[in-house]
Amino acid sequence: MVHEQSLEMMRNGCVIEGGSELHQVCYELAQRALKITSEINGSYKTPEEIRILMSDLIGKPIDDSFAMFPPVNADCGLNIDIGKNVFINSGCCFQDHGGITLGDGVLVGHNVVMATLNHELDPRRRGTTHPKPIVIGNDVWIGSNSTILQGVTIGDGAVIAAGATVTKDVAAKTIVGGVPAKFIKHIEE
Repeated sequence: MVHEQSLEMMRNGCVIEGGSELHQVCYELAQRALKITSEINGSYKTPEEIRILMSDLIGKPIDDSFAMFPPVNADCGLNIDIGKNVFINSGCCFQDHGGITLGDGVLVGHNVVMATLNHELDPRRRGTTHPKPIVIGNDVWIGSNSTILQGVTIGDGAVIAAGATVTKDVAAKTIVGGVPAKFIKHIEE
């Protein structure tokens, strides 16, 4: 199976049956991502070297305004889109099979997890996963130790409080927090 076709299938929510050809492609993509992220995480890299390696990981150019403090982990890499003026702090994990989009001006705090896969509940089929994208709008701030789950869209200018678990869409210019994350207040300009 061609990787681009597989990536598109995952972005469109195609079920990944455990043991299937698509599942095997996911494994191969994960090995590729592990190789690149180990290069990023293995020793000091200049900001330019990090941008080059992240561009390799996601398979497309990253703007010169991008910055990141390693370590970082990704289990696919090729289903991540990164806007301009994005900053990713250390310890973040991107499970991007279903697609992760980071808009312009996004700030991602320490140890944030973005998980685009969910497993079957039936123990006999637990190896089967269901991908759904995560879309982060422009100028979003995601606090440290937050988890963003599959299928979530976060509106422009929103803030995710540290430690939140986001299971539902977040409206623009709002603050959410808690487990599961709930509305706290609107952001006044």
